[in-house]
Amino acid sequence: MSERHPIIAITGSSGAGTSTVTRTFANIFRRDDISAAIIEGDSFHRYDRKEMKRRQADAEQSGNLNFSHFGSDNNLFGELEALFASYAKTGRGRSRKYLHNEEEAAPYQQAPGTFTDWEDLAQDTDMLFYEGLHGAVVTPEHNVAQHADLLIGVVPVINLEWIQKLYRDKNMRGYSTEAVTDTILRRMPDYVNYIVPQFGHTHVNFQRVPMVDTSNPFIARDIPTADESMVVIRFAKPKGIDFQYLLNMIHDSYMSRANTIVVPGGKMELAMQLIFTPFIWRMMERKKRAMGLA
Repeated sequence: MSERHPIIAITGSSGAGTSTVTRTFANIFRRDDISAAIIEGDSFHRYDRKEMKRRQADAEQSGNLNFSHFGSDNNLFGELEALFASYAKTGRGRSRKYLHNEEEAAPYQQAPGTFTDWEDLAQDTDMLFYEGLHGAVVTPEHNVAQHADLLIGVVPVINLEWIQKLYRDKNMRGYSTEAVTDTILRRMPDYVNYIVPQFGHTHVNFQRVPMVDTSNPFIARDIPTADESMVVIRFAKPKGIDFQYLLNMIHDSYMSRANTIVVPGGKMELAMQLIFTPFIWRMMERKKRAMGLA
């Protein structure tokens, strides 16, 4: 953790909806003229798409049916922790990009599913912003979570998470229901051992809960809409959170526990703006004081 070089990390499973949180922070950064070093978690996978497929096939042939992107063997936890530690200390570090599709790959004249070269982060950024699978990961060998100033978990109830993944992979990537189901099952041990424990380290968790029947996510035709959902927002340390202000600003919200507020799904981004804008202002104020600029 660092006053001079703060770090914000968004963590969540594939299909969890971390992009919504990222969009909210991008709006805050743009509005308040904050320069952030943006880190995508996929860039810290160990293998590119082609090599990952080959190794998965080899693993299955040897009897390992749980080879996945979620686990430690297929990710560079050491490099991610080193980036967080370096940035917190010096405001510097190295990263790369994972090129998901043709559009992202074209400027680099590379194939989709490959990595760019490692490069130094831009100098003089105000903070580091990470979004991916492992922003709060802790293992016996590595502790990424300890370096972040603000950790945010995005955790839909599991059936909704599966529906979102099924919808995305079938409609945007052309996979069959059977193929996506196989992926979900293959990842389950790593999901339980590496993804779920992170939400015990996060400072704020957002859990979207559908108000419609999601009993069988594998036959759902549509993702429940925001208006068909509620969002449970839990604060690990509620001290300093003005719950009464949030309740007044967000209609139809209520407290379910002393550290938890529930808001309508359609108000999730508003809630994020109201909650995180003061966090970022305080980070920037501490940064200026630490650097003798205030």
